[in-house]
Amino acid sequence: MRAERHKKKKRTWLRVFGMILLLGMLSAGVYGFSVYHSLSKAVDAMQQPMERKKPDKRAEAVTIAKKVPFSILLLGVDERKGDRGRSDTMIVLTVNPNLNSVKMLSIPRDTRTQIVGKGIEDKINHAYAFGGVDMSVATVENFLNIPIDYYMKINMIGFRDIVNSLGGVTVKNDLNFSYDHTHFAKGEITLTGDQAIKFTRMRHQDPRGDFGRQLRQREIIQAIIHRGVSINSLTNYDSIFQALSKNIKTNLRFDEMINIQKDYKDAAKNIQQISIEGKGTRINNIYYLEVSPEEKQKIQDELRGQLELNK
Repeated sequence: MRAERHKKKKRTWLRVFGMILLLGMLSAGVYGFSVYHSLSKAVDAMQQPMERKKPDKRAEAVTIAKKVPFSILLLGVDERKGDRGRSDTMIVLTVNPNLNSVKMLSIPRDTRTQIVGKGIEDKINHAYAFGGVDMSVATVENFLNIPIDYYMKINMIGFRDIVNSLGGVTVKNDLNFSYDHTHFAKGEITLTGDQAIKFTRMRHQDPRGDFGRQLRQREIIQAIIHRGVSINSLTNYDSIFQALSKNIKTNLRFDEMINIQKDYKDAAKNIQQISIEGKGTRINNIYYLEVSPEEKQKIQDELRGQLELNK
């Protein structure tokens, strides 16, 4: 009883790192045992381990409690009944607590590469359609020559619920455009969940094509990070946790999320965006983005340096 009274009196702060880098590092202060319990249940519902025991490009799996650099692959998937879908959004984040930095790389969905486990060269986003999370992770590891320690799969259809649960997000839009009966003015704009989905889907009106779309996706992720960090207490934690548990699958455990919040949160303040340059080409009348060996090596070196793999 005494311990219970102490628990009720004590204000327990728990920053939800539950989106962990999806949506980048969503963190928010919350109260008490009931909130902690709700978060724990939400994370349990999000759990979906990979088949392998460790990343292919590490001698042993990382231990978050040791405060070491790690990577996470974010997969944005439009899943429908009876159709696994494709991962139209693929973003790799490499987090270094020693440098207090995160490097965020968008991989264009049309990037031509070896599909590990399938034995063919194809668009990188087809790896998910062929073999789900495991094949996507293995293919990205091979393409970037880095280990992927964790993944987070986001159902993009339900992505709007996550944005709405936060009360919307604010982004800096660098292109004046309209898409699907919605106008997006140039400058700082605040988006609802539905608007955020449309904002990240438009690409044909953008002179930068898919690169502009990737930029807007990263803008949304950073906006979610900043929005989450700005919340001092959660009065609607149930809706946030429900949105997370319904729309996200990850191999991150609850204890790892807590350790990331505790030891890596400063890295979320320094997010550096990286882009892959490539040349559009057609093979058998199918469009691909070809990335030169020199460009690939440059990206690999930068990410390996961020993960301290060259030491």
